[in-house]
Amino acid sequence: MRAALYYSNSDLRITQMPVPEIGKGELLLRVESCGICGSDVMEWYRENRVPLVLGHEISAIVAKAGEGVDGFSVGDRVSASHHVPCNECYYCKNGHHTVCDTLRTTNFYPGGFSEYVRLPKINVELGTYRLPDRLSYDCATFIEPLACVLRAQRVADIRPGQTILVIGSGIAGLLHIYLAKLKGAARVIALDICDFRLAKAKELGADISMYAGEYKPGNLGDVNSGRLADVVILCTQAQSAINTAFDSVERAGVVLFFAPSDKDTTVNLSVNKLFWRTERKLVSSYAASPTDHLEALRILEANQDVFEKMITHRIPLKGIGLGFKLVSEAKECLKVIIKPQK
Repeated sequence: MRAALYYSNSDLRITQMPVPEIGKGELLLRVESCGICGSDVMEWYRENRVPLVLGHEISAIVAKAGEGVDGFSVGDRVSASHHVPCNECYYCKNGHHTVCDTLRTTNFYPGGFSEYVRLPKINVELGTYRLPDRLSYDCATFIEPLACVLRAQRVADIRPGQTILVIGSGIAGLLHIYLAKLKGAARVIALDICDFRLAKAKELGADISMYAGEYKPGNLGDVNSGRLADVVILCTQAQSAINTAFDSVERAGVVLFFAPSDKDTTVNLSVNKLFWRTERKLVSSYAASPTDHLEALRILEANQDVFEKMITHRIPLKGIGLGFKLVSEAKECLKVIIKPQK
């Protein structure tokens, strides 16, 4: 089979690999679509582990089922989580499934940017989801990223009637914007440095979109009855955006660190200015649980047309280098999907 070996964002090589062999309880999936995630282009995160096959936002067809597999058959249309929790440890039992040790060590092989992947037994049992007939393979690649957004907004305790500031209007920011409005946010303000993305933010529900280079926290007061944001969501790696978030959050508000930062980013803050007598909170969120994936699937099925509008590029496996270039440059692209069978 063909697979894309990742060496760097500018060096991806199509190579031939054996189709994975499966064992008891495992599935062989024929990958139909796989989205490029923002984390896929973080070179520093995997520079000591290359070459490897990336890709985790998959939709697929069951090509082969191992002995003992219950509930899935050849030909089924599915999506699968690359990381799954054990549901038994201290963290899982306390609602923190995404810091479970098992979740951090599970994955499918070799990666979604290949024609086939082997799904281990634990992923089959705890992280495989049958796709509704009407849900396209391309749209199904949103299940994992939307699940991450759902979990993050729950961690940030986003509620109806709040004012939400989203810093960074790439695909993650747009998912946050859409979901916040879907859940009843009174006002969503989007920031970015790209006119294309600001226009998409408005299209997908932002009440106001602003050019980040010209934004000042006082702008929030002008459009929000003199108040800052109840929740600020960081969907960019920029150091300056972190400072903007701290200056833009209202008393009793929340700053949500959603996007990972550059490798050596540090935060300097005034404890008294930011926290004393303000009850502000800084929270983070990583990945998603199986429950989040199922909720994301329900939202996608009901609103497929909205998510289809976020797809800007569909690229065959042989053109994956272009896909990584588009995502890395972060200009006029949103969701870039690789088609491993083409």
